[in-house]
Amino acid sequence: MRLLVFLFACLLACAALPHCAEAAKARHFKWEVSNMFWSPDCEEKVLIGINGQFPGPTIRAKAGDTIVVELKNALHTEGVVIHWHGIRQIGTPWADGTAAISQCAINPEEHFTYRFVVDKPGTYFYHGHYGMQRAAGLYGSLIVDVADGEEEPFKYDGELNLLLSDWYHESIYNQMVGLSSKPMRWIGEPQSLLINGRGQFNCSLAAAHTQGAKQCTGGGNKHCAPVVFPVLPNKTYRLRVASTTSLASLNLAIGNHKLTVVEADGNYVEPFTVDDMDIYSGDSYSVLLTTDQNPSSNYWISIGVRGRNPKTAPALALLNYRPNNRAMKLPAVAPPATPAWNDYAHSKAFTQRILARAGTPPPPATSDRRIELLNTQNKMDGGIKWSINNASMVLPATPYLGSLKLLGLKPTLGASARPAESFGRGYDVTRPPANPNTTVGDNVYVLAHNATVDVVLQNANALAHNVSEVHPWHLHGHDFWVLGYGEGAYNGDAADAARLNLRNPPLRNTAVIFPYGWTALRFVADNPGVWAFHCHIEPHLHMGMGVIFAEAVERVGEVPKAAISCGATATALMAGGDHP
Repeated sequence: MRLLVFLFACLLACAALPHCAEAAKARHFKWEVSNMFWSPDCEEKVLIGINGQFPGPTIRAKAGDTIVVELKNALHTEGVVIHWHGIRQIGTPWADGTAAISQCAINPEEHFTYRFVVDKPGTYFYHGHYGMQRAAGLYGSLIVDVADGEEEPFKYDGELNLLLSDWYHESIYNQMVGLSSKPMRWIGEPQSLLINGRGQFNCSLAAAHTQGAKQCTGGGNKHCAPVVFPVLPNKTYRLRVASTTSLASLNLAIGNHKLTVVEADGNYVEPFTVDDMDIYSGDSYSVLLTTDQNPSSNYWISIGVRGRNPKTAPALALLNYRPNNRAMKLPAVAPPATPAWNDYAHSKAFTQRILARAGTPPPPATSDRRIELLNTQNKMDGGIKWSINNASMVLPATPYLGSLKLLGLKPTLGASARPAESFGRGYDVTRPPANPNTTVGDNVYVLAHNATVDVVLQNANALAHNVSEVHPWHLHGHDFWVLGYGEGAYNGDAADAARLNLRNPPLRNTAVIFPYGWTALRFVADNPGVWAFHCHIEPHLHMGMGVIFAEAVERVGEVPKAAISCGATATALMAGGDHP
């Protein structure tokens, strides 16, 4: 019966894709997740890898294909899950890979099989979604090509993949203890930035252009050898760029080369050309690069920190023009300079140029519901939390997908669980909260099936004066239209409405809110399941910065027992009834 339900879900996801029936394939992978010694920035640490690899294996498929990952947890003392970032999981919400939301954590020495359809082409990635395992290295690329017989709306001759991340020398266990301590111990800035899992700590490839810097030697360590991207002259390359950082917002530039943005989060955008681009945690892009420079030289690829006072050196890689066989020939000029960390005008100018390509479905003209989410930093019992509408999210022992499906709303969440849908209009977002104290909540918003929902993300001042941070928010199970951005407090008046773009807003799954500002999103609740919506900065989510959207859970098919059979509630359910 379960197999029939899964096949039916696959057919539903496939039906909208041309040539799907004749071309779709099942692509099988066997993975073992384990700890291992590695030197991502030439300093040996323990990280989490897959099949002895870091980053994990790249998955490549075509739109309409079914991905089957048979995963074994070989970690000795903790569970694990994998989230397929940007994949909407239509018909398979239990495969979303969110611990305590869509599934139980997979225990040590246990197996779990993920089966899902990749329903549209684009640049995606996957990562751990249990504790802070993403920050420990549990991530990799997921690339979906167009289905057979289809074409991209742009041409290119070759392809390069850049998976960006940050790296800490302190273990995630120390970090999590610090974040939960009273008083809280902040994790600080990362020690290095990584490109495809490689970086350099306490030295620079461009030492000749950086005062006081030590030249990197690498010592023959292949784990941290500089990344070199070979290209041919006078060609156009598609750069697939994604950020799985724990904390850092990034900026990408390539010496002497322009970048033309053509895809964002698996959706085509109206092409536009820039010298550099900001990339927040959870973002993915495709950009076109034309190799029209002097082919006897190499060129810097530079990744720097934005949105935080940078204490982490830029990551550098090399663009190597062939047949120049001196792959490690360092450019004679300095790497492109990263814009000032707090030049938000630069960041906003880039973000607001991202518009939907012609032919992208427009948003519904009106919405059925508006949920306003105020992001604040608060105190609780001597510690520090991040809160949404004054409630810091906590997760249950039994995944919400199982408990809501089998028990329904009231027994699972309780009578007083309805979270606030707005914040007071008098709230001063430019000052620390007048009431700095917060509480905990399940933060579950129940959405009607096929309702059009507006979400307004409101940023505010943190506990310290004159501090407001960048927060990239990621929605599971959906893409949303980014309707617009505003400064200061959102009022919902005619002036705010005039800032919204209903003509060609981009479809995304991750959106940024800038300091002291707001971002307005719209999506259709057409994917039954229980979906996380949260800040993609790992420590912020760990400190409670997220909510849950529960949609038409009664319409979800039979949920695999392995996904929900954990916690006291699940044990009672399994023992007391004929449940899956």
